[in-house]
Order: sequence, then C-alpha cells, then structure tokens
Amino acid sequence: MTDAPSYGFDTLQIHAGARPDPATGARQTPIYQTTAYVFRDAEHAAALFNLQEVGYIYSRLTNPTVAVLQERIATLEGGVGAVCCSSGHAAQIMALFPLMGPGRNVVVSTRLYGGTVTQFSHTIKRFGWSAKFVDFDDLDAVRAAIDDDTRAVFCESIANPGGYVTDLRAVADVADAAGLPLIVDNTSATPYLCRPFEHGATLVVHSTTKYLTGNGTVTGGAVVDSGQFDWSASDKFPSLSAPEPAYHGLKFHETFGPLAFTFHGIAIGLRDLGMTLNPQAAHYTLMGIETLSLRMERHVENAVKVATWLENDPRVDFVTYAGLPSSPYHDRARQVCPKGAGALFTFAVKGGYDACVKLVDSLEIFSHVANLGDTRSLIIHSASTTHRQLTPEQQAAAGAAPNVVRLSIGIEDVADLIADLDQALAATTA
Repeated sequence: MTDAPSYGFDTLQIHAGARPDPATGARQTPIYQTTAYVFRDAEHAAALFNLQEVGYIYSRLTNPTVAVLQERIATLEGGVGAVCCSSGHAAQIMALFPLMGPGRNVVVSTRLYGGTVTQFSHTIKRFGWSAKFVDFDDLDAVRAAIDDDTRAVFCESIANPGGYVTDLRAVADVADAAGLPLIVDNTSATPYLCRPFEHGATLVVHSTTKYLTGNGTVTGGAVVDSGQFDWSASDKFPSLSAPEPAYHGLKFHETFGPLAFTFHGIAIGLRDLGMTLNPQAAHYTLMGIETLSLRMERHVENAVKVATWLENDPRVDFVTYAGLPSSPYHDRARQVCPKGAGALFTFAVKGGYDACVKLVDSLEIFSHVANLGDTRSLIIHSASTTHRQLTPEQQAAAGAAPNVVRLSIGIEDVADLIADLDQALAATTA
C-alpha cells in the first residue's frame, strides 16, 4: 500500500503489508512454507549476508508471510518496523537483548503478568541481568530505582491481571530524562485501544497469541520500534552504536538509522537466539488482525456490562476494571485508552481462596484456561496458577491476591455471560 498513514485503522488492519502474490495473484497472503530461498547469483547472496540488501535468506531470519505480519503490526502501532518471534516471552527477551549486558538492570512495574515477573525475577539472572520492581504510580520511586547500570524501563499499558492502566506519558518522561528507552507491553490493549508511541514509549512488545490473533490457535510475539530513540547519544547501547564484529565493524544505528533496532533484532536476535515465528502461525495472526477493531469494540462493550453487574452484586467484594467510573484509574484510562479500558480485569469473591476455586469449577460458558484475549470468555484463579510461583507480597502487588479471579471477557451474548456468573456465584455461596 502507498501512503499508508493516510488510511484509517480498519483499512490498515486488513491491507497493511499485504499485496497480491506476484506469482499467482492470490489475494490472501500465502503461507510460504519454506526454510530457504534461492539466490539470484553469488553476488546477491553475498549482499544479503553482508546486510547490503534486504531479502530472504533462511526462515529463521526472514519469511514472506512473517514479513507481512511484521509490517502490519508496525503500521497499526505507528512504528517504523517490527520483529515477530515465537511467543510474548520471546518478544520480551528480544526487546532486552540489544540493550542489556552482564551487570545491567531493567526497572519494571510491579503490576505485570506473573510469568513476566518470574522471567524478570529469575530467568534473566542467567544472562547476568537483573530487574528492579517498582510501583509505577510512584514516579519518585521509579527515578530512584534508575542507576548507572539501568538500560530500560518496562511496563504494561493495561496490566495483567487487574486491568491497571499505566500513566505512560509520565513514565516515559522519567525514562527520557535518564536517557533510557521505555518498553511497553501492549498485549492487553492492542493498538486499537492504546498506541504507546503516542505517549512517549520507545519500544512496544506483544504476545500476539492474545487479542491480535484472537482465536486461541497459535502463539507468537512481536517487538515494535518507534524509530525515535537516539541509540548513539551515549555509550550505554554498544550493540546498536558501536562496531559489530560479526558484520565487519558495521554500526547498526549509523547504518540503518531509525530502523537500527529492527535490523539488529533480525540480523543478531533471530540469527543467534532463534526465537522464530513459523509462517503458519503468522498466517493465523494476520487473519485475526483483520477483525481486530470489531472484536475489541465488542470486548469492551461486554466488559463494561459484566463489570458493572459484578460491582453491584453483594457476593462480590470489589471489581478492578478501569472502565468503571468508580475505578481510581478511570480518568487515566480515558486518556491512555480513549476507545475503552480493555476487557481484562479481576474481581474479589466473598469467601476468599476456596470460594474462588468453587466459582471457577461452577462456570459453564467461561473457559478455565491460562490465556486471555480470546473471542471466548475466559477465567482463571491467578494465585493458584499464573502467579503461583510468586510470593504473597508479589501476588498482592501484581493484583493477583488469593481472593480474586481474573476474567477475560469475550464477544458472546453478554446476557449469557452474566447469567453464567450469576449461577456460579449462587453455587459458590450455597
């Protein structure tokens, strides 16, 4: 497509990055199920391997189906480029990989998905990295946590599980003042509800497994670059600003400018980490994105109605949905996510842990799964599953206390969802 920025979101979610197949005229992006690509000649091959020409070498690095998905996600987010990979967790490592090094740290929000807390608390230590967990509502604490070894700031736009909304502009200002990139996980919001780059973010990561695909069929991840960060402004990011030995001293930022991070993610990240997204998964995600705006509108509409009903039910202690006027994050949500506060939130069941478990077991329409962002409505008791490895203090900070369950509201008939919750709550309190 030409002049893509002039098109509306609904058009871009269908057309961005896609063109009729030049060989067959196929209108839908084909699944290019191949490992390797024939070079025109020896000179062409050498140019590709030397990063002097853009093209396809090997599907661990680049694939035409995946390339369409990368362009589409980057366009919807308002970024200059994207790298897709095998999962959301892979995307987080891919985002940090060019920035970090032994002894370096990342300052992260306490309100994160439990698997991310575990990844940042334990797994990244094997790389010699560390994470500092801070309440991002306390901007002074965020500033205080940043030191000479900090290389990034990380948060979620709409946090999983509680639906907490981060003040992205305020956090971005803190990161900018320290000369650091802000990485925002935009999985729960999607670019339809929130565009973190417009609030000062440097990089956006996604678990494309969730709302972008929307049908619970494949896993995937993406790292999107705003193209706005000056990687050469200091000596903090040598992977991007200093000579790269593997490419005869090439300097990524000097050579590729705004696309430096994206090219590094492919030429170094995918080459050496191998967290490749397969073309069939990319195809499923492309088909899902075609209806993203339609689905997100229904997700939000249903979430507001379900959360309102729950808030008024005497069997419920509280609801954390930022789309409710009673939420302390309601005004912030309207600024950060003007089209709605998403469809992910928690509610506390009177009766505590045991009541939550009984509620989960009593539901019929809601599926008890470790996922979110599906067309189907989902439920999970985070304290006993996704956040089980955390300490009680970490669970509470993340919004996953033992007395709450997490809902991911789908696009079914909302009256049926409310009726299902009503009968399950009745069974829980019987």
